[in-house]
Amino acid sequence: MLDPKHRKILCLNNIAQIGLDKFRTGYEIVEIENADEAAGILVRSADMLSMDFHDGLRAIARAGAGVNNIPIEKCSEQGIVVFNTPGANANSVKELVIAGLLLASRDIFGGISWVKENASESEIAKLTEKAKKKFSGNEIYNRKLGVIGLGAIGVRVANAAVALGMNVLGYDPFLSVKSAWMLSPMIKHADTVEELYSSCDFITLHVPALDSTRRMINSEAISRMKHGIKILNFARDVLVDEKALTEALTSGKVAKYISDFPNTISANLPNAIILPHLGASTEEAEDNCAVMAVEQMQDYLDNGNITNSVNFPALNAGKCETEARVAILHRNIPNMLSQITSFFGQNGLNIENLQNKARGAYAYTLLDISHAMPVDTVERLKEIEGVLRVRRVFENL
Repeated sequence: MLDPKHRKILCLNNIAQIGLDKFRTGYEIVEIENADEAAGILVRSADMLSMDFHDGLRAIARAGAGVNNIPIEKCSEQGIVVFNTPGANANSVKELVIAGLLLASRDIFGGISWVKENASESEIAKLTEKAKKKFSGNEIYNRKLGVIGLGAIGVRVANAAVALGMNVLGYDPFLSVKSAWMLSPMIKHADTVEELYSSCDFITLHVPALDSTRRMINSEAISRMKHGIKILNFARDVLVDEKALTEALTSGKVAKYISDFPNTISANLPNAIILPHLGASTEEAEDNCAVMAVEQMQDYLDNGNITNSVNFPALNAGKCETEARVAILHRNIPNMLSQITSFFGQNGLNIENLQNKARGAYAYTLLDISHAMPVDTVERLKEIEGVLRVRRVFENL
């Protein structure tokens, strides 16, 4: 068994030092040439899709929300828990969305460009008074904003817009209790997304990229929107059918598109302002993501607790206060739990605490044992069909 007091962590990207400092004594950051010794990997944007993972890798933590650069299914099948940090960069993204609202309503970008182009003119002050009419716009005060998705970021955007005097209509069929408590009572709730399309002056997207949300903003959706609608997308570029959007921007049906995701299509869209993925690019967001990623990984490696995993269920048993703790990642199939508990009973090992949670095709069982375990416990448990990984998390040696 690996030394439980000493663990090696590989960083595939620069991770804020304030986060790395959260590792207790005994953790060591290693270089890529020592990847096969790492118990955990910390990552931001590095592409891991083609990586092979060694048997000792137990966890991957993404310092950010999106995990499309991580092979989730492969990790699940190998019993590697993948964490993300939802909400850690929420305020940073919220502030950029508010900036996007202003960019969409006022031709700030055009005005700045004009000043740069005329910087050498001796009469620039006089020219400004004539030219500024070309860059006039509208206030956002009393305009209607539709917020699609009321998660960590959407809630903050909605509340901030209310504070700026906007009328806010929110839509989220999966609204969590936590988000509901955080929402301003001034925000109206839509029963259908069509209510937002037909009535709002601005629409901002804050939903994950799922099969059900890909290209949700398509020609049909746009046809239901008000003429001159302004769309903000600080979630994922795949939420928008960019071919349909191009036609709508050209015709004027969509007046402005503000996005944080440049690609070969979006970077060339007419009447669009495309930012270079700046949503989480603040020191505060990077620090928050790093701290959360490290704390979640360390709690899993040291205690077996899972928080904010994208492929296995959340489960928290605190710190082990018995002789030993065993963590079992397995498929969510019938008879698994009875086989696991029978194994311990047949080996004379008393289970003092057991927690079991399932999430889709996978499940997680954490057991605290009152006696020291035989050295072959892990290998014998692996023989149970459906078990993906067994870890002796803690032993009071």
